[in-house]
Amino acid sequence: MDFIKFLGTAGARIVVTKQLRASGGIWLNLDETNILIDPGPGTLVKCISSKPKLNPSHLDGIILTHKHLDHSNDINIMIEAMTEGGFKKKGKLFAPSDAFKDDPVILKYVREYVKKIEILEEKGKYSIGNIQFTTPVKHVHSVETYGLVIFGSKIKISLIADTLYFNGLENYYEGEILILNTVRLEPKSNLKYDIQHLTIPDTHKIISYIKPKLAILTHFGMTLLKAKPWEIAQKLSSELGIKVIAANDGMQINLSEF
Repeated sequence: MDFIKFLGTAGARIVVTKQLRASGGIWLNLDETNILIDPGPGTLVKCISSKPKLNPSHLDGIILTHKHLDHSNDINIMIEAMTEGGFKKKGKLFAPSDAFKDDPVILKYVREYVKKIEILEEKGKYSIGNIQFTTPVKHVHSVETYGLVIFGSKIKISLIADTLYFNGLENYYEGEILILNTVRLEPKSNLKYDIQHLTIPDTHKIISYIKPKLAILTHFGMTLLKAKPWEIAQKLSSELGIKVIAANDGMQINLSEF
């Protein structure tokens, strides 16, 4: 069964460091291909404790949208788990170039464990297992960051990773399912780090333009958690006439419905 499983929905440093929400990233099973996206703190534990259990050795690859710790903290242990401690050279690893240099988050010794490493770049096209994906545009963020458009045999899934909203962002993404990292409730320009994340007004604009069958909000900061993201999603659904939900830790989406 093809599915998306949210191993964590935390965004921003306070929600992550206090583990008000888990921060394990996203597991995608599509067309008999298993991909882990953004393995933040606790990913391995979430895989093992998942019901049913998610076996990291079944992964075909790992994608890192950017190197911030809430997205990359467990990248090295997940490479080890995917390759059975490095004894089975397998899988692909995708990450921006700065994840490997200038304060790297991917250790040199584990790089040897994977079968192939590919560097993410703007307008990049990649394949893994039975699927393809693109990184259509470089995001506006404090480190090199890319979102994903994933092409399965019967479905397209877009993930808009961390970014400041910029004019035309919505033009680069498409698909039946749209996942948006939405950290803040509304803009607050006096906080430097906040201006590099999407807000609810941003997601409203993006969803109304793309018109997916399902939009999923995730990666919540404190302001959104306090505002009850499930109620925000319900309001967006009513306003837009599009199904919008707020992800929760452990939530699984059955892709056969789309």
